[in-house]
Amino acid sequence: MNRIRTKQFQILTDIDLAWNLMTDVYCPDERNGPAAPFFEYAVNSSWLNKRYLALNRFWLDGDTPVAFVFYENPASAVYFVLRPGYEALADEMIAYADTAFPAFDEPREFVLTKGQTALIQAAEKRGYRIEEEETEYLFDFRTGKLDYPLPAGFHFVTPQEADPLKEARCMWEGFNSEELGPFVDWETPRDTGGWTPHELYYSVLCSTMSPPPHATYKDTVVIANEAGDDVCFAGMWWVEKNHLAYLEPLCTAPAYQHRGLAAAALSEHVRRLRPRGAVVMTGGGNDFYKKIGFNVEIRILHFRKDTDRP
Repeated sequence: MNRIRTKQFQILTDIDLAWNLMTDVYCPDERNGPAAPFFEYAVNSSWLNKRYLALNRFWLDGDTPVAFVFYENPASAVYFVLRPGYEALADEMIAYADTAFPAFDEPREFVLTKGQTALIQAAEKRGYRIEEEETEYLFDFRTGKLDYPLPAGFHFVTPQEADPLKEARCMWEGFNSEELGPFVDWETPRDTGGWTPHELYYSVLCSTMSPPPHATYKDTVVIANEAGDDVCFAGMWWVEKNHLAYLEPLCTAPAYQHRGLAAAALSEHVRRLRPRGAVVMTGGGNDFYKKIGFNVEIRILHFRKDTDRP
């Protein structure tokens, strides 16, 4: 391990470094760490506190990235990527995460999967124990079935119809942003005591007009109503190297929820991506995914230090 060096993450230069490592080592059960879009989507989002990005750290063997420690949201939630064959770095990675990342008002936590055994052992040696477990659901194209029809009165948006403003409105409403006020244009500021509606709108609009470097929003499925308003948005990151269909984000406008639109959108993803060699599509922890046919489970473990527990 004398060849190993470390490097702090730099947002303007290191997106590819993270992407290359995470796509190199990806497994559907995330035994080597999260899928690459998980990190890149967060870095590009409005909700990630970017103040601490320089705390994220790579370990490199020569010029090859072999390990990565990074936070998501909040900055006290730490994730780990480790290339097989470099398990000896686990203790050093955990020690760094234990001292470098902030804890704020909540205990620092390490988010790992059951397959990350070397990191789990290193965390336990430093006094971390499982505080919570959760299940996330995946769809296996080889064994699963997902074939929900599009409800009457709705249609899939064609590329010619695509309108970033309509997509932004759909996501604004679908993610309950109307709690801060109605969807408004950029020139209409409002004071909400934090994010203003027009700032959030601008952030959502930018994500559709200028997506992250590895996003494939051309593969997004959007559903509109008879009036031509976008009412369901199913974003897609197609990672050909991993045969991975990474779903992010997924939302339906509140007035159109529970009508089968999201299931129809995901079924359309299956129809489009199966011929391209897709093996796995990610979902989430909501029971909705299991109910419609996502047929693989991943166990996510949240570790906290004994001394940090209430």
